[in-house]
Amino acid sequence: MQHIDKKKNVENNTDNPLGVQPVNNLLIKFAVPSIIAMLVSALYNIVDQFFIGRSVGNLGNAATNIAFPLSITCIAIALLFGIGGASAFNLSMGAGDKKTAAYYIGNSAVMLFGLGTLLCIFTQIFMTPLLKFFGSPSDVIGYAVTYTRITSIGFPFLIFATGGGHLIRADGSPAMTMVCNMAGAVINTILDAIFVFGFKMGMAGAALATIIGQVISALIAVNYMFHYKTVKLELKHLKPQGKYISKILSLGASPFSNQVAMMVVQIVMNKSLKYYGSLSVYGEAVPIACVGIITKVNQVFFSFLIGISQGLQPIASFNYGARKYSRVKKVYLRAVFYGSILSVIAFIMFQVFPRNIIAVFGDGSEEYFQFATNYFRIFLFFTFINFMQPISSNFFTSIGKPKRGIFLSLTRQIIFLLPLLLLLPLIMGIDGIMYAGPVADCMAGIAAIIMVSLELKNPEYGN
Repeated sequence: MQHIDKKKNVENNTDNPLGVQPVNNLLIKFAVPSIIAMLVSALYNIVDQFFIGRSVGNLGNAATNIAFPLSITCIAIALLFGIGGASAFNLSMGAGDKKTAAYYIGNSAVMLFGLGTLLCIFTQIFMTPLLKFFGSPSDVIGYAVTYTRITSIGFPFLIFATGGGHLIRADGSPAMTMVCNMAGAVINTILDAIFVFGFKMGMAGAALATIIGQVISALIAVNYMFHYKTVKLELKHLKPQGKYISKILSLGASPFSNQVAMMVVQIVMNKSLKYYGSLSVYGEAVPIACVGIITKVNQVFFSFLIGISQGLQPIASFNYGARKYSRVKKVYLRAVFYGSILSVIAFIMFQVFPRNIIAVFGDGSEEYFQFATNYFRIFLFFTFINFMQPISSNFFTSIGKPKRGIFLSLTRQIIFLLPLLLLLPLIMGIDGIMYAGPVADCMAGIAAIIMVSLELKNPEYGN
């Protein structure tokens, strides 16, 4: 029986391009559409920020930052079942177990939409308490409620479109993932201009444009699920089963933990900016508005890194399942190479052009631009090493070692950044928030280097 399974595995590896095509070509094939898809996702927030900043002003931008933890929650759920399902699917396919692989896709798809619906209901019921808990100043809460009341309706579609993109990519169709995301973002951008500038709908217009784009992306993803290429999805695959969900959860826990960590840090950050901002010359709203814009600009940079790590996932998962460990090592090192180049470019831009970047999102006082410029240069100083943590974390998840991936995903946000956000401002005031960033980035990068170095020293990688 073992001989038959091994033969079946070899035949599957021969048929699947993930096991035979040049690693660099595969990484480019999967990473480029993933990067574009992530950039498009980041544009949802950037576009809203631009139109709101130009029409409503700083308070509107602050409101989107207050609501941002809910967006992070959506992405966390999407990655939990998107990357988790995709990794389980590719590992099963690499091992030649096509029958089981289909259940991972079906179970993931159902959980994505179901949890999105529950999050929507929860947010609608506890709207104002949630936004106040997230750190909303009194002059911002009205804008935040208006924006969130509408965008929360789109949570099931946002989660399904984002998570479904990973399931589509796992099927060997990264270009379709890109199309899925681009369609929604283009519609969002066009409708933002119409609703916000044309109809003068302000926050409500930006929110409405956002959810319409998300619905379109989700419908494209649903349509693809009915035409899955490598396996045929049937109704039985859509019935949630504990044994499949537990595997998905274990493999999706790392990116999920990273997003949850981001949400916790974002809430603490908002509260700290509000408190220490009130004690400074900047006031409560200016730091929140600035950090909201800069966080979303930094998301554009991270879109490249996350896109590379997502492009790495199906290649590393399949070849690890097929025991082609040299290909696993090669694709990781190639991903790190591309990530390092992009990180250096981003570092230069953030250090040289911070005021130019922030000015794109509207006018402000001199204090507004002063805080934004300092925050760009100080908080994001170690941008040039930021590629290590997300790529390495997803690498461990891809090879079926989720505990290491979870640990790495928590290093920057929870283990290092969160304590620093609480301690440094006690000594340095609002400047302590800025200096917490580079310290956490540096330590997280070092941790990733050490863990991956130890992993790749294992004999199975051909050392």
